Amino acid sequence: MPKILISDPTLRDGNHAVKHQLTAKQIAAYASAAEAAHIPIIEVGHGNGLGASSLQVGESLHDDATLLEAARKHLVKTKLGVHVMPGFATISKDIKLAMDIGVDVFRVGSHCTEADITQRHIGFIRNKGKEVYGALMMSHMASKEVLAEEAYKMQSYGADGVMLYDSAGALLPDDVEEKVRELVARLNIEVGFHAHNNLGMGIANSIAAVKAGATILDGTACGFGAGAGNTQLEVLVAVLEKMGYSTGIDFYKLLDACDLADREILSVIPRISSISIVSALAGVFSGFSKHVERISKEYDVDPREVFFELGLRKVVAGQEDLILEVAAALAGKEKRCA
Repeated sequence: MPKILISDPTLRDGNHAVKHQLTAKQIAAYASAAEAAHIPIIEVGHGNGLGASSLQVGESLHDDATLLEAARKHLVKTKLGVHVMPGFATISKDIKLAMDIGVDVFRVGSHCTEADITQRHIGFIRNKGKEVYGALMMSHMASKEVLAEEAYKMQSYGADGVMLYDSAGALLPDDVEEKVRELVARLNIEVGFHAHNNLGMGIANSIAAVKAGATILDGTACGFGAGAGNTQLEVLVAVLEKMGYSTGIDFYKLLDACDLADREILSVIPRISSISIVSALAGVFSGFSKHVERISKEYDVDPREVFFELGLRKVVAGQEDLILEVAAALAGKEKRCA
C-alpha cells in the first residue's frame, strides 16, 4: 500500500481558534492520545509558531518552553514538531531552545514568494541533523512555476521536503493538483499539502494533492484550526485508507484522540461561517478571522469589506497591524459619505 505521512498540527494551528490559549494540561492530554494512536508527527505551539507570542498576533497562555515540554514528556514514537517563521523565531534563542527540549521536526515557513528568508534557518537546522521542511504559505497567490522555483530554493538550502499551505482556504482541487504536480516534477524531495476548509475543500484538496504525488498531508482533530479549520484528520485518514493508502495510524485510537479533543480542547467548534467564505474569496490568511471580527466591531464597519480590502492589498500573515489601518480607513470613508 502506498504510504502517506500524516502530520497533525491540532496543538499549533488549533491554537488560532482559541486565541493561543491552549493550556499545558490540554497539550499533555492530546499528546498522550496522539502517541497511543501512532500519529507520526504532532505540531505544538503558538498558532504562528516559535517566538510568535506578542501583542501583534496574540499572546500565548504559556511560553514556548512550557508548551513543548508538556508534549515532549508524553511522546516516544510520535515525533514532536514546530512551525518556524523567520521574523518571529530566532536561531540563537527560539530554535536552540526547541532543540534543547527535544523537538524532532522543524517546518520553516515563508510567504510563497519569499523562500530566500528561510535559508539561514533551514541551513542551521539541517546542519544540526534535525528533520526540516520548507513551507510555502498562501500558495494561492503564486503560479505553479513560481512555487516550483521557490520550493527548489528550499531544497537547495537542505530541506527534506516542501509543504504547500493553502493558508486562506482559497484553492480548489484542480488548482491543488496543478501546483503539487509541478513541485513533484521539479524536486527531488518530498512534497506535502496543508489545507484549510474555508470553502469546504479540505478533504477534496488533500486527496487532489495525493493524486498529484504529494506524500505528506496535514490534518487536525475535528478540523480544529484557524478560520474554518483545517482538513479534519479522522475523516482524512478514513478516506485515505478506503482509497488504499497506508498511514500507519491506529484508527480506533485516532477516533479516541479526536473525541478527547472534542471534549477537552474544542471550546470553539470549527465551521464554515460567512466570514470564512469571504476570507477565502478575498484570499486572506485564515488566522486573521478573529482579529478582523474584533476590530471591525470596534470601528463599526462591515468585516466583509475589511477582508476584501486586505485582499486587494495582498496582506499576508505577520501584517495583522494593517487590519486596524484598513478598518479605520473604511470607518472614515463611511463618515465622509454620510
